[in-house]
Amino acid sequence: MILDKNYYLDIFQVRMEDMQDLVAAALSNGGDYSDLYFENTMNQVHQLMDGKVSSGGLNIDFGVGIRVLCGEKTGYAYSESTRPSDMKAAAVAASAIASGTASGPVTPRDTRSTGATYTSQASNGGRLVRRLFPGMPNPAADRYPVMNGWKDISPSVSVEWLYRLEDGIKKRDSRITTVACSLSSQTSDYLMYNSFGELKYETRPMTTLQANMVAEQNGKKISRNASRSFRKGAEMLTETLINELIESLVKNLDAAFEAERPKGGEMAVVMGAGASGILLHEAMGHAFEADFNRKGQSIFSDKMGTRVCAQGINIVDDATIKGNRGSLNFDDEGVPGQRTMMVEDGILTSYLHDRISARFFGVAPTGNGRRDTFRSSPIPRMRATYMESGNASPESIIASVPNGIYVDEFSNGQVRIGEGDFTFYVKSGFIIENGKLTKPVKDINVTGNGPQALQDIVAVGNDCRIDDSAWICGKGQSVPVSCGMPTVLVRKLLVGGE
Repeated sequence: MILDKNYYLDIFQVRMEDMQDLVAAALSNGGDYSDLYFENTMNQVHQLMDGKVSSGGLNIDFGVGIRVLCGEKTGYAYSESTRPSDMKAAAVAASAIASGTASGPVTPRDTRSTGATYTSQASNGGRLVRRLFPGMPNPAADRYPVMNGWKDISPSVSVEWLYRLEDGIKKRDSRITTVACSLSSQTSDYLMYNSFGELKYETRPMTTLQANMVAEQNGKKISRNASRSFRKGAEMLTETLINELIESLVKNLDAAFEAERPKGGEMAVVMGAGASGILLHEAMGHAFEADFNRKGQSIFSDKMGTRVCAQGINIVDDATIKGNRGSLNFDDEGVPGQRTMMVEDGILTSYLHDRISARFFGVAPTGNGRRDTFRSSPIPRMRATYMESGNASPESIIASVPNGIYVDEFSNGQVRIGEGDFTFYVKSGFIIENGKLTKPVKDINVTGNGPQALQDIVAVGNDCRIDDSAWICGKGQSVPVSCGMPTVLVRKLLVGGE
C-alpha cells in the first residue's frame, strides 16, 4: 500500500530538510554513500487453544537505521527515537564507525533517554553506490494494495475467525484431539532516503493464519501444522481460505498413520510441486546470494555464465507476485522489486544483489537488499524463489520411476554454502514401485549436493506451484519469503532409512 508522502513524514515527524541534514551528518567524516531507513510496525497476534483464547498481544516497533559506506567499510547505527538530537547522534556515530575514527563500538551516554544504539558492521565490500533509482513510489503499480486494513479492525474479528477455523478442523476428523490456531496481522510503514536524494515510502501488510493439530489412532499420534500468509489485510480471511487450511491438515491422514520408515539408500527422488521448493531455496538459492559469492564462500562463486543444470530449466527469484509473502514494491535499500532470472535455460545468469554486491560485480542491483528491522543493515536475501514449469506431466514423471521415493513436504534442513551439501527431513512421502505410489513413508532424510542435484534433474513437471505457507528465512536476520516448485525428478539422492 502506498499512501501520500506526507503521511510517512508525519508518522516519523521528519521533513525533507531533516533527512538531508542527517545524511550530511552521516557523511561528515567522509564516505561514499549514506541511507536512512525509518520503520513503524504494528503487529497483533491472537492465539486459540482448544476453544479458549490463550494469548493476545500488540507490539509496536519504531525507529530509524542509518548506514554509511566508506570505501570497504560500513558503519551502522539506529535509534528507537526520531527526535532530531537522537537521530543526529546516530548519524554521527555511523559516520565515525565507517571512517574508522571510532576507537570501538560507540555507546550513547544515556540509552534510556536517547533510544540510540550504535554498532560496527562487517567491512568487506562497502563501495560507492551508483544512483539508479530516483523515481517516486507509484500507487498504480502497488503489489499489495489493502482493501481492509487491520488498524481499524477489532480484535474480536480475529478471534471469531480463529473459532471458525478450530471448529472446522475438529469436525473434519474424529481422530483430531488437540487444535491450536493463531492469527498474526502486521502493518509496517517505511520511509527511506539516501545521499543520492532518492526517496521511497510505502506500507507493507502481512496476514498469517496458522493451525496445529494432533490426531490419535490406536495409540499413535500424528502432529501437523499448516499456514497461509500473504501481503494482504483482513480481506485475506475467507471461508475458502479456512477450508483450504483444513484440507491441508487432514490430507492423507490415513496414510500418515500407516507410514513406516523405508529401507534407505541411493535412489531416484520425485519432489512434489509446491512445498518442495524449500529445498530449492536452501540448497541452491542461498548459494546464489551475491554476498556469499563476492566473498568466495559459495560453491557457485566461479560459475557465472556456465551451465549448472539441463537445458530448459529456469530458476527465478521474484518480487512481483501480487500479494505474495515475499513480494516487494522495492527492497530495503529503495531499489525497485523485480523478477530475477538466476538460472535461464540451465545457465547461471545472475546472483541476487544488494547495492554493495552489485557495485562489486559491476551490475545493477536486483532488489534483494533486505533487513529484519531498522536495527539491521541490509544484505542480499531471497524473496519468492521457484523453478518454472517444464513440459512433463506429474503422472508421467512418477510413471517413469521403477524404484524410488516421492516426497512433498520438508522441514529442518541444513545446508553448507561452501560445499553445497544439504540434508532435509521429510515430513511425508511415498515409495515408488514400478511407476506407482505405494507405501507411505515417514522419518527419513534426503541428503545430496546442491550443484550435483541440479545436474541430476532429469524431468520437470508442468505444474509449478508457489507454496503460500508462512516461510521465514534466517541468515543472521529473519525475513518473510515464499518458495515453489513443479514436480521434479532427481536421478539420485541419498535417502536415509532403515
